[in-house]
Amino acid sequence: MKTALPLSFVLLLSLAEVRTQENTTHPETQPSPERPAPAATSPEPAPADAEARFQAMLTNASLTGRWAPLREGVLGEERGGDSYQIVGATKVAGETWVVRAKLRYREREFVLPIPVQVKFAGDTAILIVDKLAIPDGGTYSARVMFYEHTYSGMWTGGRGGGLLYGVITNAKE
Repeated sequence: MKTALPLSFVLLLSLAEVRTQENTTHPETQPSPERPAPAATSPEPAPADAEARFQAMLTNASLTGRWAPLREGVLGEERGGDSYQIVGATKVAGETWVVRAKLRYREREFVLPIPVQVKFAGDTAILIVDKLAIPDGGTYSARVMFYEHTYSGMWTGGRGGGLLYGVITNAKE
């Protein structure tokens, strides 16, 4: 990694606590003869389809883009060098996923499993880290949106925050 930003972002995600989503069933929301299932009103893809596309998009993926600092409501100069290598993403349960990111630290390269929360708005995935405490680094939050081989998002915490965006390419195996 050429800049500290990509490594700090990935480390931010790596320290996220896995929040187990309980899969509870509420009888009042289940279809029954008295309460039929609501009719589909739009041709949105099924959640499993969006999840499968998200998983495929983050398999052997390179995220390359730009970022800009944001401090006290003032957007700073845009910079290049936003770069991440993702081996893959796996759904664990509910909205909990593990993203396996390839990192280089000094002379060593390793894959770090990063627990994250992912929500879907139709066919768009939103990766969430919320108020994550980093030892000696403050508290961080991030929201990164993924759609059609692009990403964009924001992070806050520590000494500021910023905006980031870029494209996603997949390596051929």
